[in-house]
Amino acid sequence: MFLGFFLALRDGGVPVTLREFLTFLEALDADVPARDPEAFYYLARAAMVKDERFLDRFDRAFAAHFKGLSGGAGPDGTGTGPQGLPEDWLRKLAEKHLSEEEKALIESLGGFDKLMETLKKRLEEQAGRHQGGSKWIGTAGTSPFGALGYNPEGVRIGQKESRHKSAVKVWDQRQFRNLDDSVELGTRTIKVALKRLRRWARDGAAEEFDLSGTIRATAEHGYLDVQTRPERRNAVKVLLFLDVGGSMDAYVRQMDELFSAASSEFKHFEHFYFHNCLYEGVWKDNRRRHDQQVATAEILRTFGRDYKCIFVGDAAMSPYEIVQPGGANEHWNAEAGHVWLTRAREQWPSHVWLNPLPEAHWRYTQSVGMIRQIFEDRMFPLTLQGLSGAMRDLSR
Repeated sequence: MFLGFFLALRDGGVPVTLREFLTFLEALDADVPARDPEAFYYLARAAMVKDERFLDRFDRAFAAHFKGLSGGAGPDGTGTGPQGLPEDWLRKLAEKHLSEEEKALIESLGGFDKLMETLKKRLEEQAGRHQGGSKWIGTAGTSPFGALGYNPEGVRIGQKESRHKSAVKVWDQRQFRNLDDSVELGTRTIKVALKRLRRWARDGAAEEFDLSGTIRATAEHGYLDVQTRPERRNAVKVLLFLDVGGSMDAYVRQMDELFSAASSEFKHFEHFYFHNCLYEGVWKDNRRRHDQQVATAEILRTFGRDYKCIFVGDAAMSPYEIVQPGGANEHWNAEAGHVWLTRAREQWPSHVWLNPLPEAHWRYTQSVGMIRQIFEDRMFPLTLQGLSGAMRDLSR
């Protein structure tokens, strides 16, 4: 009976494998969810979703295939329960969430099937919106059908979320978390993408217990010989250049999230700010950007070629700021911006440009195309998919 669910997940873009589906079926045979629709939801998700990017797709496929029963199952709190589940599962759900008095009220109407039959009849009879009362489908009443009212055996229609957690069936527009790989980023999802850029190394003090080394040394010496080793750390070195001010003000929150994630993810991490395009000076503190700049030439000499260089900016500026000496809008630059960008690319061969501007808008701004050409098309949108692509590029 669950083959259709497996196909629905595949059609919905969840890359579930046959082995994962068989694991799910084995868990059902072992009665792992204990005939609890809420446990069934989480079992299915745990068995068949191996990447959090697909959680939203899973929820959509689950909601479409298993027509919703309110039991708290599901991350948005409204929950779903599968259509076609055995009747004893549904009765178990009622026992879990309803009091004895509420269950008696359900039986007084004729049970679940009678509840659905009555709903269908009233949908056919009712001609308009209704508020209050105890019979028609509407709001703020005691009818079994509607929203924002109370009836322990009710069917919730058009309400954002449960109020009494006792509706038997939910017919709502579900709202899902944006964890797909094309959405804009948050700090947590940025960290997920940055984890793809790793090169493990062991350095520093030998403080971590080495189990395999201890076993080997004990066997060689004939007595317990405890061995330690340096903790394994991410040895990747990251140099981050962040565009600030002007059109970038619209992306301050994204920049904060990216900076927070990158600074906590990499042990070897340095950052500098620039405005629009890279010129002869950058800075660490935006409040002192005019009197405490660091020479770009010094940075080129200081940080070795093993650094991964990431530029972040919307690349929206006058073309003269890129190609013309003196084209900068805040000072006189003796050398054009593209000269400094080229030097940076040559110093750090592993480099990318991240653009918070939606990719669909890139072609409407001439300067974006120019920066993209300078970086030999190594410009990526600041989405989870784009950041993941950038990390793969930097890992080469």
